[in-house]
Amino acid sequence: MVHTYTIPIWKKAPFIRLLLPLVVGILLQWYIKYSLVVIIAALLAFNISFFLFLLLPIALRYKLKTLQGSIIQLIFISLGCFLTWQNDIRRVASWYGNLYHDGNFMVVRIKEPLIEKTKSYKADALVELIIEDGKIIPCKGKLLLYFSKDSLNISSRTIELSYGTRVIIYKNLQPIKNSGNPGAFNYEQYAAFQGIFHHVFLKKKDWDIITPNANRTTGFNQFIFSTRAYILTELRSFVRYSKDELAIAEALLIGYTNDLDKDLVQAYSNTGVVHIIAISGMHLGLIYILLLWIFRKIPLINKSKIIQLVLLLSCLWLFSILTGAAPSVLRAAVMFSFIAIGKQFFKQASIYNSLAASAFLLLCYNPYYLWAVGFQLSYLAVLGIVVFQKTIYNLVYIKNKLVDKIWQLITVSLAAQLLTFSICIYYFHQFPNLFLISNIIAVPLSAIILYVAIALVSFSWIPHIGMYLGKIVGGLTWLMNKFILLVNVIPFAVWNKITATILSTYLLYIVVIFFTIWIIHKNKNYFYVGLVTSFMFTILIAYYSWQTFNQQQLIVYNITQHQAIDFVNGNRYQFVGDSMLLEENLLTKLHLNPARISLQLNSRENSIINLFHSNLFYHFNNKRILIIDKPIVLKISGPKIDIDLLIISKNPTLNILELTKKINLTKIVFDSSNADWKIKKWIEECRLLNLNYHSVPDSGTFIYYSGT
Repeated sequence: MVHTYTIPIWKKAPFIRLLLPLVVGILLQWYIKYSLVVIIAALLAFNISFFLFLLLPIALRYKLKTLQGSIIQLIFISLGCFLTWQNDIRRVASWYGNLYHDGNFMVVRIKEPLIEKTKSYKADALVELIIEDGKIIPCKGKLLLYFSKDSLNISSRTIELSYGTRVIIYKNLQPIKNSGNPGAFNYEQYAAFQGIFHHVFLKKKDWDIITPNANRTTGFNQFIFSTRAYILTELRSFVRYSKDELAIAEALLIGYTNDLDKDLVQAYSNTGVVHIIAISGMHLGLIYILLLWIFRKIPLINKSKIIQLVLLLSCLWLFSILTGAAPSVLRAAVMFSFIAIGKQFFKQASIYNSLAASAFLLLCYNPYYLWAVGFQLSYLAVLGIVVFQKTIYNLVYIKNKLVDKIWQLITVSLAAQLLTFSICIYYFHQFPNLFLISNIIAVPLSAIILYVAIALVSFSWIPHIGMYLGKIVGGLTWLMNKFILLVNVIPFAVWNKITATILSTYLLYIVVIFFTIWIIHKNKNYFYVGLVTSFMFTILIAYYSWQTFNQQQLIVYNITQHQAIDFVNGNRYQFVGDSMLLEENLLTKLHLNPARISLQLNSRENSIINLFHSNLFYHFNNKRILIIDKPIVLKISGPKIDIDLLIISKNPTLNILELTKKINLTKIVFDSSNADWKIKKWIEECRLLNLNYHSVPDSGTFIYYSGT
């Protein structure tokens, strides 16, 4: 019997053995935060150990090869710690956060064109100087600016406020904080990974442009912004359909998403094709194929593989930067760079090694990419396609070429979903049930739109060409939008409001991976692991359901300038607050829906068990709750009444001292519908009276467990 030897994956793809300890080091440094001294000491110790190991006799080194591998792993764990420490701007002495105090002025430089929001213009800025009592202190760091639209109503000022403009800020900075609402997106951590820790909302009196030598721009950045502006101008000139068609074309070509309608984006998300309008590896792959075809048709370039390689890489990276250099795009750019260089100078490399190498390089450049959703989804999708697509494709043999192409597209979508659907459920709490139908039509259609849009931008200067190509882009985009909207309204098109935790996500991944491997390799051991994990997953879901059935709590949400309170009993809730929050709008989606999904709340009731309402008083599970959201005069004769919780909303005129004369207060909550100055005044009164209080704008959402 001839035994075949299979080379282990970690030997065919050595970068995997470097990537995994690097990831461990990044995670250790982020959550434990070692000092620089400890990190450097570890790096020196492990490197010295490695070189001492090399001095051993070859025979002994062979016997101790496991030790050698362990030392290398420890070196890269230490490297991960160092890179994470190095990328934390807060460690730098000249970071503005280490020098700034309230009352200081600050000079910043706008680093990108302004983005229009509903009530303001948003821009990232680089901090240059702090001015404290006339003293100028050089510093560095990033800052998020919001200019009120009132402050830009002077045309000359609007024109000057652009990329490179230097601005002096007179207003105090505000730290970026999470709302604290259950299940809410961790925006504070997201901003921290971008190196941004403060923001400021500026009105007319809060800032001025520094006119002398105001603009300092780099030629390359100006070229990128000018190119983006040119592409947008050409699309807006020739794609003369509705706003939605133009917005999709802008997003598809260069990742410009500011004009996208939120409901349309939700439809793309519900149908599982949101990756079409979020620039990703698919777009870069289409560009790569197009460039290869073009360069092979040009004789001068086709004769020189070096020139072809340089032009190919230059165009790929230029497109990546032009679209905003998202982690998913950078992953694809590095991947295609490796593939192009490998074909030119080396034999065909392992796709696993290329994936691991690209992830390794990107994490060395920015360790915080590890937490980027686009980074995670991009690698998981590609890995799923590489591991499972061929096996799934071979399950069915199809003679017809057209049907075979459709089957191939289906298998790609299925393979990508196998390793991405669990994490999508965790982040987005929904699953597109009709993703196969959507992708079969939308993906090829989007590829055609992308190519025609490139032709439009390239040849719009030729008379009539731009007009005809613009009609084609608009027509195809209209067709794609109509198809997506039709699929979106199909009953059960999306399974939403799915509760998921980190533990349930990990267990679900184990179930999917081991059952899939069992189907492919027919090995019962994989089936048993999948079966046991499925049992553990079922127990975990049952435990979450039991928790839901027994939960009883009151939630005062942190929504700026709004009153929002949920009385929760089991999986039902009763809402008290602003009527606009009863509708499905942006505020509801951002603040209320995530909380209700995380708590597994299924239905809103006009009245729930254990809640009795009389005027401003609520009795919930034997707790007495008073909500004051308007000026009141308490006429209470006899002894003072006991209140377990007082919630103050909507800026009522009241005096805390007067309240204590008539009510025994256990806890006072000031919600986010109150003005900041009033909350500060009430807090001072509470401190003088030694009362227990909670300020929702300052401390986040308040949750009162009424069952305890």
